[in-house]
Amino acid sequence: MINRRLSCLCLSLSIVCLLLSPVRGEQPSTSAAAKRPSAEASPADAYDFDSAGVRIHYMMRGEGEPVLLIHGFTSSGVMNWQRPGIFDRLAENYRVIAIDNRGHGKSDKPHDAAQYGLQMVEDQVRLLDHLHIRRAHVVGYSMGGFITLRLVVDHPDRLLSATVGGAGWEDPKSDRLAFLNELADSLAARKGIGPLLKYLTPEGAPPLSEQQIKLANGVVMATNDPLALSGVIRGLKGLSIPRQKLAATKVPMMAIVGDRDPMKKGVDALAEIVPSARIVVVPGANHMTTVRNPKFVESLTSFLAEHSQRLPDKQPAAAGGR
Repeated sequence: MINRRLSCLCLSLSIVCLLLSPVRGEQPSTSAAAKRPSAEASPADAYDFDSAGVRIHYMMRGEGEPVLLIHGFTSSGVMNWQRPGIFDRLAENYRVIAIDNRGHGKSDKPHDAAQYGLQMVEDQVRLLDHLHIRRAHVVGYSMGGFITLRLVVDHPDRLLSATVGGAGWEDPKSDRLAFLNELADSLAARKGIGPLLKYLTPEGAPPLSEQQIKLANGVVMATNDPLALSGVIRGLKGLSIPRQKLAATKVPMMAIVGDRDPMKKGVDALAEIVPSARIVVVPGANHMTTVRNPKFVESLTSFLAEHSQRLPDKQPAAAGGR
């Protein structure tokens, strides 16, 4: 039962984070195996490209307007988007690209915190440039949601629309982020993500048992590079957004969050700052279950269709990162 629960476990931070069970056989990208495509994607779907000296892995499938999917902390394109069926559902009508963020999945995993933060945002732009895509719909969950919001303020001309799941606006001065230093230290000491697990427990829910925390830590430590994850956490300050910049956005935006997700406070703040944003609250869902709830993909496909644009100047698809 515990393993089954972990297979659905999605976790997020106040500035990042998604934890799903690992795909069997997925290893850190420094290994030779990382150069091979996922077993859940055909060889023609998986590519790599160089992003300012860091090798970034991505999957691509389908035709039509481009949709860029950005996963959460400790996750990957396969875990966050393909396993729940979102990648394949969107590929029926769109050209879908799912990135493995640096420090995650089959992408390179530098340990220096300076390699994260805004560099993770620029990876998305470099990927679009690599594929000769002028503008795309961007969808991010948890950490990917915070990257998406930073794209909204830094590169609004590259977005057709923005969808954030399990993420919202966080005041950089808020003490809600104080636990991040503890989390980074825990990862650097190879002790796992205990501080994160405790932080994300929904209000009123029983705390996770020591056995559950130990098992979750085992999954994370066995399938990730903890020093890279520590660097990701320490680089998070680069994703913070001034309120006034977010308020000025003209990019069509939607936020999807479970009504029991601790991240809903950030979504409430986002709704206040950007009144035009569409807010979808999934009843009974928390951060662990929202992305797999049918309402997530239903809301997403409806929003994408509403903001579809046929761009006459779209360039031909690149050959990928072969």
